Amino acid sequence: MNKMTVKDVDLKGKKVIVRVDYNVPLDDKLNITDDIRIKASLPTLEYILKQKPKKLILMSHLGRPEGQVVETMRLVPAAKRLEKLLGQKVLMLNDCIGDTVKQAIEKSSETVIMLENLRFYKDETKNNPEFSKKLAELAEIYVNDAFGTAHRAHASTEGITKYVKGVAGFLLEKEINYLGKAVTNPQKPFVVILGGAKVSDKIMLVENLMNKADSILIGGGMAYTFLKAMGQNIGSSILEKDKIDVAKAILEKAKQKGVNLVFPTDHVVVQGIDKPDTKKTVKDIEEGWLALDIGPESIKKFKEVLSKAKTIVWNGPVGMFEKEAYAAGTKAIAEHLAGLKDATTIIGGGDSAAAVAEFGLEDKMTHISTGGGASLEFLEGRELPGITALVNKK
Repeated sequence: MNKMTVKDVDLKGKKVIVRVDYNVPLDDKLNITDDIRIKASLPTLEYILKQKPKKLILMSHLGRPEGQVVETMRLVPAAKRLEKLLGQKVLMLNDCIGDTVKQAIEKSSETVIMLENLRFYKDETKNNPEFSKKLAELAEIYVNDAFGTAHRAHASTEGITKYVKGVAGFLLEKEINYLGKAVTNPQKPFVVILGGAKVSDKIMLVENLMNKADSILIGGGMAYTFLKAMGQNIGSSILEKDKIDVAKAILEKAKQKGVNLVFPTDHVVVQGIDKPDTKKTVKDIEEGWLALDIGPESIKKFKEVLSKAKTIVWNGPVGMFEKEAYAAGTKAIAEHLAGLKDATTIIGGGDSAAAVAEFGLEDKMTHISTGGGASLEFLEGRELPGITALVNKK
């Protein structure tokens, strides 16, 4: 990675502002149901605190308040959880810019301070220069450790760097290193697992990874547009009719490049999502039946390819894992990856990360990306504004 990190700057006695990603799920009583994102920020925060900064100021968004103050989207639960994890007091402010915030930071005896939800201001997502400048005025060094928002050119990810020097935190660095290596110089054989509902969401990803991958395993709803393009019966399974030609072009390109595209050969089908009692496994899908998971033969075939891999990137579940009746395929793939000793296993955020967490296998993977959309865009080969804006190493 050619970007400067927190280790490349002197933090002693400085006010340091860190963009974290504390967009965490909350239940009805505003309790955090998954704190993986807060825990992921700890190495950076603990390192900064060891350098004896004057202040450590944290900023994040939560949900989509659309520029309004929404009481259920305050960052108080995140501040309380962080306090426990860090083992020191976190001062929670009720705004993120302005003189009151500046004064509170100056007067506070606490080192760690959390600003209120950035998206209570429309200016955050609009990347308003004035808003960016107000955030920058709070500190002398800016650290971006929020990979999950690095694909957005927002005030707290891109705009702020025009007014204060920006460097990467350890989480951002780790994401860039793992995902970057996968797309530029993966250890071979390099196998990609793609799932999720739509081909349209993954076209650029397939196009980019086809230049690097030895095999691409395709499951989930997106597989059925490809199978239809190959002339197979898909019954009432999910289909993007307007993407059949795109699927045909991808199949042709894979053939030319010698990339092994692997599709399900048997399918777990039902007569409706809410009719798990009609579930059966078939090779040929009849009209009125809907495929919601890959079958045992497909699982076996996928595992055989994965067993030979040295680098694996997984983006998107291979079935509707949220419902237990259709989770077997995704669970089998996750468990297989967890047992591979010689492969680098990279889980590309979003639903794949949620699935791995659901099955309690997080600590068995080499790297789980904290960004859904960001990891997708990064793997597509796009530049992420939040990363581009940081200072390059000399």
